[in-house]
Amino acid sequence: MKRPHWSVALLAIVLSCAPACAQELSPDSSLAPLVRQYQADDQSVRTFFDLRWSGARFDAQEQLARRRLAELSAVPFDSLDATARADAVLLRSLLEDSLASIALDRTRLEEMRPLLPHLPLIEQIEAARSEMAPLDPSALAGHFSDIPEQIRQVRARIIRPGDTAGEASIVVSPTLALRAAAASEDALDKLERWNRHYRDFVPEFAWWMDKPLAAARDALRDYHHFLRADLAGQPGEPGDPLVGDPVGRERLAQELRREMIAYTPEELIAIGQRELAWCQAEMRAAALEMGLGDDFRAAIEKVKQQHVPPGEQPGYVTRQAREAIDFVDELVTVPDLCAQLWRTQMIPTHDQRIWPFAAYGDAVVMVSYATDEMDTADKLMSMRGNNRHFTRLVVPHELIPGHHLQRFMHDRVRPYRRAFETPFFVEGWALYWEFELWDRGYARSPEDRVGMLFWRSHRAARIITSLQFHLGQMSPEQWIDFLVTQVGHERASATSEVRRSINGMYSPLYQVAYMIGGIQVRALRDEVVGQGRLGQREFNDALLQQGPIPVEMIRAQMLGLPIEFDFEPTWKFDRP
Repeated sequence: MKRPHWSVALLAIVLSCAPACAQELSPDSSLAPLVRQYQADDQSVRTFFDLRWSGARFDAQEQLARRRLAELSAVPFDSLDATARADAVLLRSLLEDSLASIALDRTRLEEMRPLLPHLPLIEQIEAARSEMAPLDPSALAGHFSDIPEQIRQVRARIIRPGDTAGEASIVVSPTLALRAAAASEDALDKLERWNRHYRDFVPEFAWWMDKPLAAARDALRDYHHFLRADLAGQPGEPGDPLVGDPVGRERLAQELRREMIAYTPEELIAIGQRELAWCQAEMRAAALEMGLGDDFRAAIEKVKQQHVPPGEQPGYVTRQAREAIDFVDELVTVPDLCAQLWRTQMIPTHDQRIWPFAAYGDAVVMVSYATDEMDTADKLMSMRGNNRHFTRLVVPHELIPGHHLQRFMHDRVRPYRRAFETPFFVEGWALYWEFELWDRGYARSPEDRVGMLFWRSHRAARIITSLQFHLGQMSPEQWIDFLVTQVGHERASATSEVRRSINGMYSPLYQVAYMIGGIQVRALRDEVVGQGRLGQREFNDALLQQGPIPVEMIRAQMLGLPIEFDFEPTWKFDRP
């Protein structure tokens, strides 16, 4: 069934006359108020204690998590229904993970403290301001006058890894330098706020503080540049080297437990390697159909040359979106408001360093393509990386039936479960649909299949590369090379992909979650639909109403499996 593309005015008339949505929406559980209270309290703590690397912030977060954990433990679990039991387990897992993350942050703060001699003073003045303690400008002037010399002494002790270390040396890696630079910049921001709070309202403040603060500010800004540009090699230029912060096996294990994934990193890497091999075999078959022998790299190269002219990408994206909506109409319920209220937005040139392809946010599909600011090589690279056949799959991933439909429903059904949001369902839902579109013949030609297989290869490669990076087995440069040689990325887009993956924007498992989450959802579909519990459309609708929670917990509810308070992941969902 093709949907009309209504104007906003006509859409408003239609919606005003339409009956309420006939789809019965799942109600909140009895534990929803407790979840909402923790969400609000946690946000209040983060807002009030907004010095990111602060012992006071960690203390407040830990106290809150322990208090809520004690309250949750007192809930009569056996009297709860299945939905409330699931929420209790999810909240317990969230609180325990919060405590583990706080412990890790405390460790990282202690690693940085030798590099941040000024941080204790910033913590003290922030605490005093919050408590409205009496201010002594003359004493504070002396403390701030000490900062330039403190920083000079620290800089004199800093050496790079591999340098000859003295007894008082501080060995600083690029990763540690970048983290410390960010913490120092945040501290300076809070210092400037503190200065604005007092300067014009407290007699004698400016008389005592202006010169010490100016000297401290200059010393800190110079120190930030030293940490970021000299030690970390990150002056803010397009060609900055990539610097990440591998989390190690212990943190990966913690993250996997929180996401309810009962696999080791090595087992997940093996899944990624198997899936990548499958993709490359299918790519060779498509290359044969294209008259290119079994050279899948030649097939990718040919597909990359098939892009729209400059200026036409938003229109192409819009046409692909409407085609995808019509294609899945019988497979999942798409509310009219969801189908109509979205738009395209071009990604600025600078931001394409991080977002080289399409992305989604707040009813907007963001589109990367060549701009007049790029040189000729970059223009061609952008158009090649966003060719017709690659884009054909990206659009349904980001819009419908992917993230736009998903966000639309999650905002309306059990929205409190956003507290438990996991990329293994958020991205897994979109990957599940990539699997479905492939199986249902969405590709119209071998070139379309190459476009779909390129992204499937990309998802498999993400499992291998991101886990090996965080295990300390792969450098950012090796990661880029892998994406170029094994997947077929343009080097610029591969660099953007890795930069986004390691710059702290995402959790360590986020890139793993795409394909692994898709495999989970597909396995759950096979169980639920295969057992005749629900039809395909009913399963997809019911899945969206569970919220963006770990797929194993969705499975327990859909299949009526026992849910105990000490629930631990055990589901082996992968079926080679």
